Amino acid sequence: MSDSGQTGECGLGRILVVDDDAAVREMLVRVLTGEGYSAREAANAEETLRVAAAVPLDLVLLDLGLPGRNGWEILARLNRLKPGLAVVVTTAWPDQTPAAQAAGASALLEKPLDFPMLLRTIARLLAGTPERRLAPLRIP
Repeated sequence: MSDSGQTGECGLGRILVVDDDAAVREMLVRVLTGEGYSAREAANAEETLRVAAAVPLDLVLLDLGLPGRNGWEILARLNRLKPGLAVVVTTAWPDQTPAAQAAGASALLEKPLDFPMLLRTIARLLAGTPERRLAPLRIP
């Protein structure tokens, strides 16, 4: 599925899944739509920023290890483009919590992802107001 692909109705929230690994994106979209979320996907920085500018979103799952621009650059652009948008950083890189806090991430989850933890984190963030989404990073 490309960045233009969307699965599900608005449901519980509109989520953009950003990962350069197609299998990971597809799995996350399946899990999220199975839980009632509307999910789109993007494979790189350009797709991510294009989708974020064009469609309403409630949350972005953002992998740090993307080709081209890294996830930190994309997070900074998303924070400027859509203040209050919840962004959950996902990474296989260890010890990224201080950087995630400094960059304004809403949450940080390490890979391999724990799906119950992921879903709890998303539900918590989407239940909050935009101001709460900008609160300091909490490790789930």
